[in-house]
Amino acid sequence: MPRIVLIEDDLEIRRLAAAALSGQGHDVESAGRALDGLELAVQGNPDLVVLDLGLPDIDGTELLRMIRAVSKVPVIVITARGADDTVVATLDSGADDYLVKPFSMAQLEARVRAVLRRRAASAETNRLAVGELVVDVPARTASLAGTSLDLSPKEFDMLRVLVERAGEVMTKRELLAEVWREPYGGSDHTIDVHISWLRKKLGETAQQPRYIQTVHGVGVKLVDPADPG
Repeated sequence: MPRIVLIEDDLEIRRLAAAALSGQGHDVESAGRALDGLELAVQGNPDLVVLDLGLPDIDGTELLRMIRAVSKVPVIVITARGADDTVVATLDSGADDYLVKPFSMAQLEARVRAVLRRRAASAETNRLAVGELVVDVPARTASLAGTSLDLSPKEFDMLRVLVERAGEVMTKRELLAEVWREPYGGSDHTIDVHISWLRKKLGETAQQPRYIQTVHGVGVKLVDPADPG
């Protein structure tokens, strides 16, 4: 069930919109003030935010910037401000869609469905899998056989690069360039240490590798253990 945060100070619009979206099978939380809505948007991990610009405590455009500073959650703006420059500025500030009041609940529902479809398609594109190893790039999470992996930022970045180029041999120079942004500096020992840590979290060793294979004298590659090739 998609979770939606609705931030709208007009009680009647908030009531109608919440009822309409709930009727479409969404789990809706609502707030009438910007700071309350910000808390829901950041801590509640919603799938979508519907945001009015004319809020009593903080202007919605500022709230949009605050949300964008910490989250990539899709945002549909609903407002009476229909001037072209305002629409353009709001979209450029990070809104995913813009709906001018007055609007029908059917139109809001359609916009919500469209944005959620785009989000689902984007998430699928950025979800990488090799065997039982799954890496969610936007969420910066990884799991093995359904169990979440506790990775440091650099371990995640290294795993992401290896999964993105699964089957390809990567040299230590290439890994330094991709993960540490140091194509001509840095230490090969840094790569060795992080590969060792990563192998441990994947339940393997250099002597008994599964996903991370060493190609002696060249580098390493990530493979599907179930693929005999």
